[in-house]
Amino acid sequence: MGQVKAVPAGFHTVTPTIVVHDAAKAIEFYKRAFGAQEVSRFLGPDGKTIMHAEIRIGDSPVMLSDEMPEMNVRSPKAYQGPPPARLWLYLENVDAAWKRAIDAGGTEKMALSDQFWGDRMGQLEDPYGHLWSLAQRTKDMTPQEMDKAGKEFFAQMATQRR
Repeated sequence: MGQVKAVPAGFHTVTPTIVVHDAAKAIEFYKRAFGAQEVSRFLGPDGKTIMHAEIRIGDSPVMLSDEMPEMNVRSPKAYQGPPPARLWLYLENVDAAWKRAIDAGGTEKMALSDQFWGDRMGQLEDPYGHLWSLAQRTKDMTPQEMDKAGKEFFAQMATQRR
């Protein structure tokens, strides 16, 4: 038997793992909204609860499971306020991906628009309470260009608030 890799093939150093209410329906949503492919699904003893599933969005794996309150595993919907973590997707055609995600049932939280740091980006909430930022790099910028653009953006925001 060969050497075991510390990071399994097809994975990255960091892999998001999310908890959702009704993971089976969530997997179908992620397929429609983000073009996800289901890789695996492990059911609990009841034959219904998804203890662990893996989907792949583009080149990235995302792990997910059903809520299991008896094991202190809860989705964002179980808490007040927005979730403390967000998922960021870089996509080839963010406008088409945005439309697909909204049409699948995502709720716009920040309109898709050109951002000062060189991305076209918007944020939506999925039906399970997770926030997803969809982005496409449209302009490569040096750190100095980004710093200048950021200062101009925040100065404009301060002027608009007055």
